[in-house]
Amino acid sequence: MPHNGAVRMLNRAAGIAAGLGFGAGRTGAGAGRRRPDAGVVATAALLVVGCGAALSIDVVRTTYGIKGDEATYVAMALSVAYDGDLAYEARDVERFYQIYHDGPQGIFLKRGSGDRRAGDRLYYGKAYIYSVLAAPFVRLAGLNGMLAFHVVLLSGAVLLGYLFLSAQSPGRFSLPYALGFFAVTVVPVHAVFLSSETLHVAGVVGAYFLWFYKDVSRPEANGAAAALRGRWTDIAAAVVLGMVTFSKPLNVLLIAPPVLAMWGRRRFRDGLLVGTVFALTVAAGFAVNALVTGEVNYQGGERKTFYGTFPFEREGATFAELGIGMTTNEIVVEEALDPLAFLRLLGTNLWYFLAGRHFGFVPFFFPGVVAVWLFLRDRANRSLRGWLILGTVAATAVGTAVYMPYTWSGGGGPAGNRYFLSIYPALLFLTPRLASFRPVAAAWIGGGLFTAHVVLNPFVAAKQPYLHVEAGLLRALPVELTMVNDLPINLDAPRARVEYGEPALLLYYLDHNAYRPEPPGIWVAAERRADLVVRSEPPIAEATVTLLSRVSNTVEVSLGGTTERVELAPGVPRDVVLRPRGVYSRRSWAYLLSVRTETGFVPRLVEPGSRDSRYLGVAVRMTPRFGGSGPSLHGL
Repeated sequence: MPHNGAVRMLNRAAGIAAGLGFGAGRTGAGAGRRRPDAGVVATAALLVVGCGAALSIDVVRTTYGIKGDEATYVAMALSVAYDGDLAYEARDVERFYQIYHDGPQGIFLKRGSGDRRAGDRLYYGKAYIYSVLAAPFVRLAGLNGMLAFHVVLLSGAVLLGYLFLSAQSPGRFSLPYALGFFAVTVVPVHAVFLSSETLHVAGVVGAYFLWFYKDVSRPEANGAAAALRGRWTDIAAAVVLGMVTFSKPLNVLLIAPPVLAMWGRRRFRDGLLVGTVFALTVAAGFAVNALVTGEVNYQGGERKTFYGTFPFEREGATFAELGIGMTTNEIVVEEALDPLAFLRLLGTNLWYFLAGRHFGFVPFFFPGVVAVWLFLRDRANRSLRGWLILGTVAATAVGTAVYMPYTWSGGGGPAGNRYFLSIYPALLFLTPRLASFRPVAAAWIGGGLFTAHVVLNPFVAAKQPYLHVEAGLLRALPVELTMVNDLPINLDAPRARVEYGEPALLLYYLDHNAYRPEPPGIWVAAERRADLVVRSEPPIAEATVTLLSRVSNTVEVSLGGTTERVELAPGVPRDVVLRPRGVYSRRSWAYLLSVRTETGFVPRLVEPGSRDSRYLGVAVRMTPRFGGSGPSLHGL
C-alpha cells in the first residue's frame, strides 16, 4: 500500500468534509453570519474518522480474505484502476496473488463474444458499475481505497437522511435517527465487504433524497436547499436509480413511487420523463456491457465461477477446461408446486422474511420497523408518497419470495437479507416529523438488542455469519427452514450436511452446543440448548428419540414443534416419541431439533482413564419412521 496514496486520500476526505459546511445553518438572533449545521459537522467528522480508519488497516488480514462475491469485484476494480479495462488477463490473476497470496476464489468470468478474439478474451461476470466507481479510490490507496469509498458512501447516506429529516424535524432528533437507521442494522456488516451492496444502499438514498426532499423542504429556503427543489433533481435521481438497478435488477420497482407520485399530482409529462430516463439508463448499462463483452447480460453467455485453479495462472489453465457453469440467461422455476403448496410455501417464507433468525426484517432492519410504525400511526402525515413507498417495498419482498422461494436472502449464507439491503433505505422516506426522542430511542434500542454484537465486530460477522446467531435475542427467532442450503452454517463445512443414521438424514449444527455423532449418540453440552436442522427427503411421520445421561438430569427435547420434558436417571436410557411438523424445501423436509439440559458431567473427572474434558449433558439418538418411501440423499 503506497503511503503517499493513503495520505492523499485522507487529505481529500478532509477536504470533502470541510466542503459539506454548506448545510442549513441557522441564523441566530442578531447574528450576521451562519452557524455551521451540527448535523453536517457531525457527518463530516464521521467521514474523516471513517476514512482515517479505512486507510489505516491491513485490508486482507482484517477482513479475513476473500468472501462472498468479493473476488470478482476486487479483481475488476483493480483491472479498471491499473489497466483501464474490464478484461480479465494473466496480469489480473498475477496481481491478485500478489495482494492476497491466494487466487480469486469464487470469481465469475465469462467468455467474450461477437468478435474474432472471443475465444481468447475473458471478462468479469458481474455488473461493472461498482468497480468502475471504486477504481479511482483503488488507484489512490489500493484495497484501502475500496473501504474508504464505502465510508464516503455511508457518510453521504447519513448526511442525506439527516437533511431530509431535519427539513421537517428538529436536528437533535434527526441526526441520531438518521445515524441509527443505518448503524444498528446489518448495513455496517455489508460495508466491510469489498462488493457492491454499499453502493446500492447509498444510491437508493441519493435517488430518493433528490426526488422527495422537495416535498419536505421549506418553499422559502435558499442556497443549496433551494437548488435541491429544482426539477433537475428528478432527472439526476432517475439516472442514479437506473445505475443501481442495472447493478441490482431487484431494485426495479423502486422507480414506481416517484413516477406514480408525479402522476398523482397530475404531472404526467414529468413522470413519463423520469420513467424514460430511468429505463434508458438501465438499458445503457446493458448496452455498454454488450459493447465491452459482446453480451448484453453480464450474467449470461458462457459464464463460470472458479475455485482452486484460475484461467491464465499457468500454462494450460484455460477457461474451457476449468470452472463451474453459472449462466443466468432466463428466469428459472426451480420446481412446479400446486397452488395450495405454493401458497403455503409463500406464507412460510413471508413469516421468515419478517422474523427469521438469520435473514429477518425485524431483527436486522429494526429502524425500518420504527419508520413503518411512525408512518401508520401518524394519520396527519400519511401521504401518497408514503403509501407508494410502503407498497413498493412490500411488493418487492413478496415478489422476491415468489421468484426465489429457496434463496430470497441473496444466497451464500449472508448476514441478514442481502437482496433486501438496497430496498431498505426507501423506508427512511416514510418517516414523518419527529416530535420527541422516543422514536430515536426505539430505533437504537430495538436495533441494538438484535445487532449490537454483530456491528461491533463487522469483519467477523461478515466472514463467519453463523456465529452471531448462536446467542442473544436472535436465538429466540425461528430458523428459516425453507432456506436450508443458504443458511450461514453451510459456510462452516464440518457442521453442515452431516450424515446421520441408517437410512441417513442430514444434520446442520446451528451452534457449538452439540457434537458430531459418536457412540452412544449426539452429545449435547450440559446447561446449554443445542439447535440442529434435521433434513430428509420423505416426511418424518414419527421419531423415537432416545436420551441417555451419566447423571440425573432434566432434558427438554423438541422436534418440529413437538416438545417433551423428561427426567433421566443416571445411565438409564429413555425413549421419547415425537410426531413433528416439517417445512417443505427443495424436494425435502426440514425439522428443527432442539435439546436443552439442566446439568451434566465431565467424563475425565468421573470415568477412570477418560481424557474427555467436555462438559456433557445428554446423548441423543434419533430413529425416524417415514411417512413415505425410504430417503435418498440425492439432490439434497
